[in-house]
Amino acid sequence: MGIIHKTALVHPAAKIGSNVSIDAFTVIERDVEIGDGSEIGPHVCIYDGARIGKNVKIFQGAAVSNAPQDLKYAGEEAHFYIGDNSIIREFATLHRGTVDKGYSKIGANCLFMAYSHVAHDCVIGDNCIIANSVQIGGHVEIEDHVIVGGSTPIHQFSKIGQHAMVGGGFRVIADVPPYIIAGGEPLRYSGLNLIGLRRRGFNNDNIANLKEAYRIMYSSGLNVSQAKETLSETFPANEHVKNILDFLEKSNRSVIRR
Repeated sequence: MGIIHKTALVHPAAKIGSNVSIDAFTVIERDVEIGDGSEIGPHVCIYDGARIGKNVKIFQGAAVSNAPQDLKYAGEEAHFYIGDNSIIREFATLHRGTVDKGYSKIGANCLFMAYSHVAHDCVIGDNCIIANSVQIGGHVEIEDHVIVGGSTPIHQFSKIGQHAMVGGGFRVIADVPPYIIAGGEPLRYSGLNLIGLRRRGFNNDNIANLKEAYRIMYSSGLNVSQAKETLSETFPANEHVKNILDFLEKSNRSVIRR
């Protein structure tokens, strides 16, 4: 059986699943849903619009689904989604969407470390690790299996591709393509995320193809449009290169350079 501490303030209309524990001095508003087996620590605030999955752990002082820090926000209905098995550490601040998208979202099996921030209208995929004090601006999109190092600010509307890793303390002010490591100031392509890719089952052929794809993109002297055309011709049926091409197609900011 779940336990709700006697000092917690839980609105009677909130939908609380089975075996949910809610610790001392936590506040849960009316329009909140919390899935089975979740653990909510002390002094947590969960605001209207929160949709929290199963077996989620939220540590002390976190704020989930608070109103956006966007002057255009006019109190419209919006949500913040947290996928199953994700962990939200101390004092993270997670803001719901605006009329633009209507929600912000964290996927399943993610870890958001202490003092991290997710602004309005963001979409973060599954299996991501966002380290301490990472500040994610509005409308950011982060795909699956991304790692972002501590104290990294991510500019609004930026995108980070799947299986990428961004070094700690570097500003993300341009889009980061899939499968790579990004570091330096300004942020630059620093090679493939080899350790991460091998841990996730990418074989030698996969890695060789990705190395060649990024050689074409970054070391051939081609501009982005020419590189996209060459990649399409060179790897017509490669699913991982297709992911790169799809990312480049939807990028509406500049892509980081070498």
